[in-house]
Amino acid sequence: MALLEILNFIGGEFLPAASGHTLDNVEPATGAVYGTLPDGAAADVARAVEAALAAFPSWSATPAAERSRILLAVADGIAAEADALAALESRDTGKPLAAARSVDIPRAEANFRFFATAILHEQTEAHQTDALALNVTLRRPRGVAACISPWNLPLYLFTWKIAPALATGNTVVGKPSELTPATAFRLAEICVEAGLPPGVLNIVHGLGIRAGAPLVEHPDVPAISFTGGTATGAAIGGAAAKRYKKVSLELGGKNPTVVFADVDPGVVVAETLRAAFANQGQVCLCGSRVLVESSLYPEFLRRFTDAAAALRVGDPLDPRTDQGSLVSAAHREKVLSYVELAREEGGTIETGGGIPPELPDRVRNGFFVEPTVVTGLDPACRPMQEEIFGPVVTITPFSSEEEAVALANGTPYGLAASVWTGDLTRAHRVAGALDSGIVWVNCWMLRDLRTPFGGMKQSGVGREGGVEALRFFTESKNVCIKLG
Repeated sequence: MALLEILNFIGGEFLPAASGHTLDNVEPATGAVYGTLPDGAAADVARAVEAALAAFPSWSATPAAERSRILLAVADGIAAEADALAALESRDTGKPLAAARSVDIPRAEANFRFFATAILHEQTEAHQTDALALNVTLRRPRGVAACISPWNLPLYLFTWKIAPALATGNTVVGKPSELTPATAFRLAEICVEAGLPPGVLNIVHGLGIRAGAPLVEHPDVPAISFTGGTATGAAIGGAAAKRYKKVSLELGGKNPTVVFADVDPGVVVAETLRAAFANQGQVCLCGSRVLVESSLYPEFLRRFTDAAAALRVGDPLDPRTDQGSLVSAAHREKVLSYVELAREEGGTIETGGGIPPELPDRVRNGFFVEPTVVTGLDPACRPMQEEIFGPVVTITPFSSEEEAVALANGTPYGLAASVWTGDLTRAHRVAGALDSGIVWVNCWMLRDLRTPFGGMKQSGVGREGGVEALRFFTESKNVCIKLG
């Protein structure tokens, strides 16, 4: 089978890297190279920014209704290509094909539809200063937006950034993860078919240090939206601050799932299991620290461990598969190193803890890790404090509401949390006390695109989603008109 050749998308053209160099694209479920992508660098970024700058005057002046029409055509293209896009995403990430079909691709389509229509309902504020003046707030696009997306939800999160940027009249230079480039490449083709003008969206593939860093530092890029690791986010924030750029950083999480004893254990185990192991735990919102009230702890632990052990790990193309592979060999080694560290810290591996002993022939060389449940760890130890980003979950008992909140807040992160209780008053009280940008009560990953999204502490700065995203990609200025 021929290798899939992925190209940069610059000024409406599909191009190799200026250097001519390429990177291998590896299918994580098999460990085999199945394609190549450009090894993009500063020269490619410079050309992409130049194309975006050239396209900005016309695109920013395009009426909102026309921008909306084109972006809805992109959404239609995603819907028409849903099966093919899901297959690309599954192959790139190692996640089960069913998950890509049911979550990632529909959400990518929804992102374009939401922001394409939201711009038709934007309002402008006006404030009358007594009888002296009328102050009108004007909003305008910022210019060229850098949209840098991660590997775990490649099309979903890429479109979540570029859709509001394009909708508000910005032009975009996107940098997908070098580990999962295929869906972004296909999206570029869909945008051409939808009639998006050349240069409005540009995509440069490559490594973060070679392609991402020049994009962040480019003087003609005033806005940066980044989703990824906390260390990289800190570096981007520092570089952007020196140049007074607008920055949104959606970073890591060590998210608590707080379970009180007044719940139905069967229902809660099923939902918290999903929250823990969705996409093999490779979702920034996964509930990787499960905190359970002491009286329920023994039963919950037994049920949760049995359910985790029953998850089927295997070929992502098999509809019976619950857990696919991790994204790369390096990431698998990182996850397994945390499991070993948990053992060294005195933790008990209740189930999992290694590479599955048996895998189908097609995927026997893939990057798989068993769903793993760990107990008995000190809350201050590294496996309880640092983001593992894999199918590794810790379960810890608590004896009071105050202890639950202290444990939940006891990490450097503050992205998301979930609270499970039958007491509505307690749900409000605990949700308000948690240092998390989003708190789910008796649910997980129930998202509304109208609401803001983002973290506290080391989980990032800024907010994405809904009106917040539209505001991020626009700058406001006040026009004060003297009356009389």
